[in-house]
Amino acid sequence: MTQPSFEKSSTLPSPLMVVSHLSKSVQDASGTLHILRDIDFHLAPQQSLAIVGASGSGKSTLLSIMAGLDTPTQGTVWLGGMDMFAMDEDARAAVRARQVGFVFQSFQLLGNMTALENVMLPLELAGLPNPRAAAKDMLVRVGLGERLGHYPKVLSGGEQQRVALARAFVVKPALLLADEPTGSLDHASGERIMDLMFELNKELGTTLVLVTHDLKLAARCDQAITIEAGQVKG
Repeated sequence: MTQPSFEKSSTLPSPLMVVSHLSKSVQDASGTLHILRDIDFHLAPQQSLAIVGASGSGKSTLLSIMAGLDTPTQGTVWLGGMDMFAMDEDARAAVRARQVGFVFQSFQLLGNMTALENVMLPLELAGLPNPRAAAKDMLVRVGLGERLGHYPKVLSGGEQQRVALARAFVVKPALLLADEPTGSLDHASGERIMDLMFELNKELGTTLVLVTHDLKLAARCDQAITIEAGQVKG
């Protein structure tokens, strides 16, 4: 499949990601369930996008497909000029390791590893040099320089999410996907996490995709799309 073409100019860089006519359907006891219907948009490098919608609207499924963790029924996703679904799972996993970071509502930290070891892990998996020094620097950047040797169980929710942010950003991904990253936090902690996420987004030039039901948070992004019953509204 040929990548969709977009007009190029000095102010319109080539898209980092193209979501092209994406649909997702599954079969259940009642017949065919249409989760996503003909989703179509593109993201420029360093752009921030909010995907907004009620629970069950399909926004988390869309995020999973954008990451290549789930497969569409129709359509495809281009990342950095590569058709994600022309690859096998091993190739998609390699692309994710090089170019994609994740932040989840439930933090997804490894409980048997310290904060430092959790942040070192993606660097080690990618074979990058000096993982300990790079992980320490990133934890200092997110305000956890005194917590390097602490395990997740002794960290607050806000601290755990800062470790997760450090882990996501430490490999300097081209794309960061965040699924309700403040959903498990109190309001004040959530505000601090989002301030930090947008700061890192700008500093590192990462494209940010944020799934949220919070319209105030979505308004901070460069662009927002609303998913309703599996379709882009409006």
